[in-house]
Amino acid sequence: MRKTVLTLAAVAAATAATPAFAQGEARVETRGGIAWANGAEEAVAGVAAGYDFDFGDEESGSVFFGVEGSADKMLASNTEVVWGTTARLGAKVGNGGKIFATGGYSFGEGEDVPHLGAGYEQKVGQSGLYVKAEYRHFFSDFVDVNTAAVGVGFKF
Repeated sequence: MRKTVLTLAAVAAATAATPAFAQGEARVETRGGIAWANGAEEAVAGVAAGYDFDFGDEESGSVFFGVEGSADKMLASNTEVVWGTTARLGAKVGNGGKIFATGGYSFGEGEDVPHLGAGYEQKVGQSGLYVKAEYRHFFSDFVDVNTAAVGVGFKF
């Protein structure tokens, strides 16, 4: 529980302080993929909402920092929704691309676990639509879990 409170406090502080010196955009997404551990695999699906803070202009390959809240579920019977708080840090690359590293905590199924990962996001056309691919590793005291997911979202 202490980890939960500290993580939420850190995300709230970053969210409140950062807009004073950065521009950004809100985003919502849906995603799906696969989770695996100890030779077992299972489909996973989820949603997330977040905000990315941009530091610099579009042409300079600027750095960005983002925060998100998420809900994911393995599509097996008798599994609970896993809630997450995640931060991401990355750089804008190419025409509408973002490469990033992630880190945060996930809560559910009786254990709070930290996670780290990386991904790539690509803007589609001139609208706020984007597609992404992301890998995450969840560090459990019992069995570490990996996920690979693709998603589609909208920025506004």
